[in-house]
Amino acid sequence: MAYDDLRAFVRALENAGELKRIAPEVDPMLEITEITDRVSKGGGPALLFEKPKGYAVPVLINAFGSERRMNLALEVDSIEQVAARLCQYLDFKSPQGLLEKLKMLPQLAEIGAFFPRQVSRGPCKEVVRREGFSILEFPVLQCWPNDAGRFITLPIVFSRHPETGKRNAGCYRMQVFDARTTGMHWQVHKHGAEHWRRAAAAGRQTMEVAVAIGGDPAVTFSAITPLPPDIDEMLFAGFLRQKPVEMTPCETVDLEVPAASEIVLEGHVRLDELRTEGPFGDHTGYYSPADSYPVFHVTCITHRRDPIYAATIVGRPPMEDYWMGHAIERIFLPLIKLQLPEIVDVSMPAAGVFHNLMIVSMRKSYPGQARKVMSAIWGLGQAMFTKCLVVVDEDVNVQDPEEVAWKALNHIDPERDIQFTLGPMDSLDHASRLPNYGSKMGVDATRKWPGEGYTREWPEEIRMSPEVKARIDALWSSLGL
Repeated sequence: MAYDDLRAFVRALENAGELKRIAPEVDPMLEITEITDRVSKGGGPALLFEKPKGYAVPVLINAFGSERRMNLALEVDSIEQVAARLCQYLDFKSPQGLLEKLKMLPQLAEIGAFFPRQVSRGPCKEVVRREGFSILEFPVLQCWPNDAGRFITLPIVFSRHPETGKRNAGCYRMQVFDARTTGMHWQVHKHGAEHWRRAAAAGRQTMEVAVAIGGDPAVTFSAITPLPPDIDEMLFAGFLRQKPVEMTPCETVDLEVPAASEIVLEGHVRLDELRTEGPFGDHTGYYSPADSYPVFHVTCITHRRDPIYAATIVGRPPMEDYWMGHAIERIFLPLIKLQLPEIVDVSMPAAGVFHNLMIVSMRKSYPGQARKVMSAIWGLGQAMFTKCLVVVDEDVNVQDPEEVAWKALNHIDPERDIQFTLGPMDSLDHASRLPNYGSKMGVDATRKWPGEGYTREWPEEIRMSPEVKARIDALWSSLGL
């Protein structure tokens, strides 16, 4: 059964031995970060800080910070099960005959059950505050010493496309400026930023926004996934949890939020107002610089009577966000294969902070195919930000960095096999020549064919014969080694 809310997930983590309650008083200004950073890099548990200094609201952090906790979050034994389910829906073919149509009915009915369901109220409205409130009544973290201030780090930000009315839910950090205003870190490539641009182009003065903090794990995870703009993140959350997300209307804006959320901020962004936001210690391991971003004005806060404040920290990898990104990599591999069937596997190592390095293995069928794969990946959604792309043959295990380095470095002639191109870059890439624009590198580390100008004989890889290996296996215990 799907988790009803965040606290059900907390109970599941505790029952599985994956949660540590921190009873001593700890300051949300830097101290929670230092503890969490040590725990996350040491492979430790989720943390529930029961007494943040100055607050009665506990802080949950590192809840997604391991493979096991990601499995618990999505209620599977392995993330690959989610990918397999996705494959089933991608594999729909036009049914031939009445019998095949009848066989499809249960699966079609299941898809219908994923759509969000509206309810009149929910636990997120146990307390409704239109006056006399402050965002800083919650233990918002200052993560790193040179951060510009406190940041809400795990928000689910809801907006609506001003022309189509379609909902978007994204996870965009929010610097708290004062009791009722925050920054809205809509990077130029994000769907929220597109809604903001379209609303401004339509001549609107404001755009309504709602922010949920502390959704159930499938809802939170869906907000960070790079879905196409026409797919509702709450529908995807329903697919993950195999049960519809209950959505409730906000009090002061024409938007809906997950009814079981811990905390909800309602308000608007003024379309003619920008403010300096940042710096912020980011997932690259460096501070992203200050820049101008829209300002979110909070007009109403609703929350549960005893809310849990959900947060994350980012910094030098590996941290919690690596495990969330790795789950996305595994879940969305079928979608990549749907468009590029020659792809066998994909890996985005932690040190590559998602957009700096992608390793792809492929079945090579014709000359130049690795270059075609590079170009295609650079045209796939947020994969367009990939700075370094290494393509290897299908027999290379891309999940083993040492094997990749060995094979790739043996296989390349640098001048022949490395290509450069220009295009969009992640806003957090501090090395690009311009903000959001720079160069990318593709490395064709596949075996080269005569059709690619390689006329020498490609050498055979050293391997012991199976017969000798079997004889030594039988002899091994007697060797005293």
